[in-house]
Amino acid sequence: MTITLDADLQALAEVRRKADAGAQAAKALEDADQGFLDELVRAMSKAGYAASEQLARLAADETGYGVYEDKVVKNRFNTGFVADWMLERRAVGVLWVDEERKVTAIGSPMGLIAGIIPVTNPTATVLFKSLAAVKAGNAIVHAPHPRATKCSNLAAEIMAEAAIKAGAPEGIIGCLTTPTLEATAALMRHRAVRLVLATGGPGMVAAAYSSGKPTIAVGAGNVPAYVDASTPDVHESATMIIASKSFDNGTACVAEQSVVAHDAIADELFRAMEAEGAFWLDAHAQKQLTRTIFDERGGLRPDAVGQSANRLAELSGFSAPAGTKVLAARLDRVHKDEFLSREILGPVLSVYSEPDAQAGWRRTREILALGGEGHSVAVHATDPDVLANFAALPAGRIIVNSPALFGGMGYSCEMDPSFQLGTGTWSGSICSDNVTPLHLVNVKRVAHEVRPWRSVFA
Repeated sequence: MTITLDADLQALAEVRRKADAGAQAAKALEDADQGFLDELVRAMSKAGYAASEQLARLAADETGYGVYEDKVVKNRFNTGFVADWMLERRAVGVLWVDEERKVTAIGSPMGLIAGIIPVTNPTATVLFKSLAAVKAGNAIVHAPHPRATKCSNLAAEIMAEAAIKAGAPEGIIGCLTTPTLEATAALMRHRAVRLVLATGGPGMVAAAYSSGKPTIAVGAGNVPAYVDASTPDVHESATMIIASKSFDNGTACVAEQSVVAHDAIADELFRAMEAEGAFWLDAHAQKQLTRTIFDERGGLRPDAVGQSANRLAELSGFSAPAGTKVLAARLDRVHKDEFLSREILGPVLSVYSEPDAQAGWRRTREILALGGEGHSVAVHATDPDVLANFAALPAGRIIVNSPALFGGMGYSCEMDPSFQLGTGTWSGSICSDNVTPLHLVNVKRVAHEVRPWRSVFA
């Protein structure tokens, strides 16, 4: 007699099957040295880079979010720049030796990781987390967003196939094909999972922290950019802000959400932003756009996420010039009921002008408090006092004179390149770093006696 399971039971059975296979693969990798793991990473990065265009096309078509060409850049960033950075470093085995203090640090794999994948970056995140996990000697099973199941699964299959051909055990990289909420929760709670690596919306992040497993998750990213009177180049600041916010139709949480301008350069900055593709909204258009992007309770409408500026204008019942990159709304307050002052996963900027740097700091602090604490701040300034003041803000990344997106992810600024950016305890996360393979290992310390133990009683 054949027993047919319903869809929910099939999804749970898939979780058990893939998690068990991943646990076996992780066990087989326990004693792998860094040289062997690097061979796997090289094979995976090569295969992922070659498939960047295919994966970007499928992601854009399946989700309806973002820009194909920009998704290619994201995929290539992770399988090229980030992978190369990983290969220059050790994650397992001896990490460092302090001969004077007689301490040796040794990286040890964690085991099986559960990777939660967002709909806004469904292939680039799979590529990154797969590379990071394997570099650190772990296996990983991904739980994609239901709206991005096909493209996330293809990315995982490409990574797994390349790794296995290079000598990795079967099951090293898996991906759920029926990622229901129940299945994703079951994956995070599975007995073999040692760490949850979560990227997603507030609900999913909360579920990850409630799984009972160690979790590295990201927080919200209401990222402000302050442009001071001492900015090195007003027009370059405008170019950076528009390029960063419009990239992949604003789906990156590290991209600017708001601009705070010093009055002395505000008019020049706003004209430069317009020249770069910003379209300024009047009060009526702001109300129309708000209804398009947010529901009555202030939640983002899924169908408005990752749309182009012109498409958002069309959906809102007004027109913007062809080629508009960003819709810009002049606001005079930051508040939960001022929906356009919140994080928006689309090419929309809220814009403020303030009389001096201290007022600009206060406005920037307000923006962070509305769903952005712990993430990132961009500062365009050369005045050392201004920079020092803004460095005191509660954000894990203070990006100076560079686009928030490209600086924050570790390309234009010298910070660890990553596609998962921790937001620290400011937003309830355990990690404020850019997450790397070194976050995916346990570090053992072999320590020899350096002072007589009996001396403690002296």
